[in-house]
Amino acid sequence: MTASTTEAGVNRGRPISARHRRLTLANSVLGAVIVALDGTVLMIAQPTLRRDLDASLTEIQWTSTGYLSAVAGLLVFAGRIGDRFGHRRVFAWGLLGFGAASAGIGFAPEVGWVIGLRVVQGIFGALLQPATLGMLRAAFPPDRLGMPIALRTSAIGVAAAAGPLVGGVLVAQLGWRAVFLLNVVPALVMGLLALAVRPPETERTGQGPAPRLDLPGAALLAVALAAFVHTLVGMPEDGWTATGVVGLLIAAVTSAALIRHERRTADPLLPPALLGSVTVSAALGVLVAASAAMLGALFVCSFVLQDVLGMDPLRTSLVALPGGVMMVLGAPLSAVLLRRWGARPTALAGTVLLTTGILALSRLGPGSSTVLVGTGFVLLGAGFGALMVTATAVVVRHVPSESAGVAGGLQQTAMNIGPTLGVAAATTLMPLGTGPALLVLAGVAALGAPLAVRMPRLARG
Repeated sequence: MTASTTEAGVNRGRPISARHRRLTLANSVLGAVIVALDGTVLMIAQPTLRRDLDASLTEIQWTSTGYLSAVAGLLVFAGRIGDRFGHRRVFAWGLLGFGAASAGIGFAPEVGWVIGLRVVQGIFGALLQPATLGMLRAAFPPDRLGMPIALRTSAIGVAAAAGPLVGGVLVAQLGWRAVFLLNVVPALVMGLLALAVRPPETERTGQGPAPRLDLPGAALLAVALAAFVHTLVGMPEDGWTATGVVGLLIAAVTSAALIRHERRTADPLLPPALLGSVTVSAALGVLVAASAAMLGALFVCSFVLQDVLGMDPLRTSLVALPGGVMMVLGAPLSAVLLRRWGARPTALAGTVLLTTGILALSRLGPGSSTVLVGTGFVLLGAGFGALMVTATAVVVRHVPSESAGVAGGLQQTAMNIGPTLGVAAATTLMPLGTGPALLVLAGVAALGAPLAVRMPRLARG
């Protein structure tokens, strides 16, 4: 038995203590919060960063695009590395690298350094994110994963809601560099503690030798996802361009090559048993559809509230706040319903809530009542929280523990692709009117219903 196999927690030889589970949950939650907070505070810091470093709009856009492309392209392979060498170890190195890159950005002399270090930060973020789910899968019994995932979801919601406020205060008082230096100490301390704390001894029985890393498959998947995400990110700014078409062609060609390679290799990056699972595929589809509809709707509503109704950014954030609050409070409730009802009814209920919320907000305009706006955002947050908890639990629950990292990488990939797809769709549809754009996004949310039907009916959260 090797150390890496032991850390991966594939098959536990003795019960894991409650203390170790609490520590694992705390690491998973705090690691996810650091990444979520970093993304939201950056949006607030970008205008000041541009002025301070005399950067162009394209260069500033690349501070986000470079990070997103690196993360999207490497998430699944990073999950496989965790399956092979241990999620705790990969989590620790991801945190240490993320914190070190953040420190470098905080002292960057010019925008080129910021862009390069953001790509490095994305690489370590890709290591970190699947490991937060892989560790939960190793530490908790499959039928008790719902609540840990719900608490992780609530924490991400708090970070996303608090990010703009924290970023605004830091930028106003200390400058844009402070938003990157904010997470340096927590990331480094947590990373060192994760390396220092040894997991309980485990045994690996009846699993055979660990699979080799599929480097060609990882390279093809990275190119396909990076090209796709890069194209989607650029669409709101540039629209349909020749560069965008070339990006989609690259994504399509490399995807076809990836499928061909995965069918022939002995140790595929994407195990056939995982991708061939109707349950897992349905859950991933729900995550893409829900996050696309949610973020697309928020993009359109932000435009309506500010440019049509004349609200300032602060008031816009306060109007949308009930949605974030409902997501935070509703996630644990969703875990309870998941355990009692099962995945299928909970996901269907979440789909109805999300779709109804977007339909309510499609009537947003001059003269809209406060009740209508508040109700729309409450339904939006409640539905999205329920779907995120349910679909994530299904993905992590219904894969072998030796592929938990790959499952976590696929879940995180869905949560990266969905929002960029939703914003791109919203930008394309808005010339037709904000109401029709939201109606189409409601249709995207409703696609979760036929997918939810493919989830387990019995309570197996």
